[in-house]
Amino acid sequence: MGRVHRCSAALLPYREVNTVQQTNISHWTSLLIYKLADVQGGMTTLTKRNRRSEAPAERWSNAEEKEEKTDGTDEEQDTDSKSLRLTLMEEILLLGLKDKEGYTSFWNDSISSGLRGCILVELALRGRIQLEPQSSRKRKLLDRKVLVKSSAPTGDVLLDEALKHIKNTEPPEDAASWIELLTGETWNPLKLHFQMRNVRERLAKSLVEKGVLSTEKQNFLLFDMTTHPLTDSSEKQRLVQRLQDGLLERWTNDWRRMSRRMLALILLAHAADVLESALSSLSDERYDTASSRSRSLLEADPDLESAKVTTPAEEMIWTVLAAFNRS
Repeated sequence: MGRVHRCSAALLPYREVNTVQQTNISHWTSLLIYKLADVQGGMTTLTKRNRRSEAPAERWSNAEEKEEKTDGTDEEQDTDSKSLRLTLMEEILLLGLKDKEGYTSFWNDSISSGLRGCILVELALRGRIQLEPQSSRKRKLLDRKVLVKSSAPTGDVLLDEALKHIKNTEPPEDAASWIELLTGETWNPLKLHFQMRNVRERLAKSLVEKGVLSTEKQNFLLFDMTTHPLTDSSEKQRLVQRLQDGLLERWTNDWRRMSRRMLALILLAHAADVLESALSSLSDERYDTASSRSRSLLEADPDLESAKVTTPAEEMIWTVLAAFNRS
């Protein structure tokens, strides 16, 4: 099967295509629009995908202490000793950045909302937020509000900013609403202050401090643009290899046997439209295998899968997927 034919049947419905060759939009004009979109916080629409959402979720067992203790263990299982400790937001941005150019594709309209989904999952993995408890009349994941479990600072500026918004909001919002609010997708002027601005630039600066990216100024006729080309290619290679291994060598047919961070990485990479690029270096046969296995996760019913969770973080992972699946 040829690569072009194979990609046309890939799992991502909004994948980046070679649109630049099909339009008369000049390079600098695209970059101008990209820069304006990034400054405004990425006014994108949640990716719409039709999924079933029929069965309610069961309440997870009490696992507050386990959540904090096992998170580090899960991550150690997914990384080697040479890898930096990156947040989910940093990993998704790193997967989406063009190595030499130092910016994300203008044609990727999913990464902004995808990064906000990462923030919710990262907060849940760190034991800061959870869904409100299930009632006797069981509700779907997106009908339950996001609550603060611990307001202790995380040490990450973006996470603490989002946590403060969630803590100070009454009445509480559901996960899908928070993704839209943090992205800036609201017509309510009273909620515009929830928008988190310059998220990609702030994450890129964090990766610069960690030695993964560099900072350059490029002139594009009408403006100067700050870009962040890759300097430590080994870090991105390890991230891509870890993601590929999660779908190949270390694959398990039961997501409950996967680490929570690996499960989140796969689902969020899809939501941010960067999963396929991470698999593109595989041979045709391995690519098809990895794509098929990722689809088995992406096409699962989040409400049904949430009935199997044992921690609040797992429940939040499936809730965020439900938010991106909602039509």
